[in-house]
Amino acid sequence: MYPCFANAGPADYVYTPTVEYGEKEIDFKLGVSHKNDTPLESAHSLGFGYGAKEWWFTELYVKYKRENNESTKFDAIEWENKFQLTETGKYPVDIGLILEIERPKDHAEGWEVKWGPLFQTEFGKIQLNGNLLFERNYRSDFQSDTQFQYQWQAKYRWLPQFEFGLQGFGEMGKWDDWSPSDERIHTAGPAIFGKIPLGDHQAIRYNAAWLMGSSDAAPDHTIRMQVEYEF
Repeated sequence: MYPCFANAGPADYVYTPTVEYGEKEIDFKLGVSHKNDTPLESAHSLGFGYGAKEWWFTELYVKYKRENNESTKFDAIEWENKFQLTETGKYPVDIGLILEIERPKDHAEGWEVKWGPLFQTEFGKIQLNGNLLFERNYRSDFQSDTQFQYQWQAKYRWLPQFEFGLQGFGEMGKWDDWSPSDERIHTAGPAIFGKIPLGDHQAIRYNAAWLMGSSDAAPDHTIRMQVEYEF
């Protein structure tokens, strides 16, 4: 029997709505989470992305996970597409859209689809992001309902090479009938960001966060990071 609740993984990251046309990247993500006396859960992925249009960035990932003290195993292939819906800085809020299609190794899980709007605004050196996400499994061997998740981020753009702020993630249950409060998942904590130029249109971009659970169902601690080589 499979659960109908779609859980975010420890390597999940905060989406932003902007697209860099023509940019190519190799993207590595890693996350480790822990709750009470249960075994550590970890996940990582490796992807290649390309800014195909001024408004469309597409990326293909190979994903792995480790849980229940087992060895690291292949988990899924994911195709991520981000669409920039407004011109950067033209309006008070930049708006984008994310669409992910994932094929788990366990085909009984069907196809996992995630979509939702992405929002970003700025006040001086402070950048704020908020995302509303909906996730559902299609053609699976178990009943799947559309789940609602959220992400938020606040960062102070101190230096291009080093910025700092906060990140938060949450899972509320069914989008139209939220789970009881003790079953919802909320995590938040400090984060760092930066972009290190390498010359010749190349750069290393990074972000990392230490997230702490603020609900009974959430992991006590999650450490996540993302490193991108852009060229």
